[in-house]
Amino acid sequence: MSTLPAMITIGELAARSGMATSALRFYEKEGLIRAERTGGNQRRFPRSELRRVSFIRAAQQVGLTLEEIREALASLPGSRTPTQADWEKLSHAWRHRLDDRIAQLERLRDKLTSCIGCGCLSLKKCHLYNPDDQAALGGPGARYLLGDTSTPKT
Repeated sequence: MSTLPAMITIGELAARSGMATSALRFYEKEGLIRAERTGGNQRRFPRSELRRVSFIRAAQQVGLTLEEIREALASLPGSRTPTQADWEKLSHAWRHRLDDRIAQLERLRDKLTSCIGCGCLSLKKCHLYNPDDQAALGGPGARYLLGDTSTPKT
């Protein structure tokens, strides 16, 4: 029975996580992951950093900023490998954010065929849904896709 090494190279971390080595160097520079250096100045990552990289990747996919990811990772224990309970606590804090993102994606799916949810981005049909570009008073972008439910008053 073989045991896995406690430390892995940047190439091994990249292969296992599916991330480019340049991204891993960037995450290290930003303090999101940590590496130790060998006598020859080569990076060696604790195997537990793979979980952090996976978390970073998932967090980016749901739209979290690097600052939000940094804050979340800073809440994890630094003196030990985070447990499932640690990760659950962290993910629970994002539940509302994820629910909002899901709702936004559902609105996009449901309204996409009616001229991208009429933001209005000035398609010919939009005068029916957004006369005189009233939605623009709510701010930039596709207002109805962003969750605006009423037309602003002039």
